[in-house]
Amino acid sequence: MTERIVTIRNRAGMHARPAALLVKTASAFKAQIFIEKDGERVNGKSIMGVITLGATYQSQLKVIADGPDEMPALDAIERLFENRFEEE
Repeated sequence: MTERIVTIRNRAGMHARPAALLVKTASAFKAQIFIEKDGERVNGKSIMGVITLGATYQSQLKVIADGPDEMPALDAIERLFENRFEEE
């Protein structure tokens, strides 16, 4: 199991479009993906779970991956955050 801390850099926060991109990216990997904010953990492959975190601009999230391809999964997800989900 591997984890990383990421920061939401797009001003609109984690609304439907970035949540869908996150879930699509996470679903491409075999590893289990979890997103955690303020002690609440959700399945990173569930759009409803990701949206219910209510993550806003500058929120820090913990991304946890567990499985055979956990490192590439974390790298891909981290790139989404770094690129502001291609919104800016």
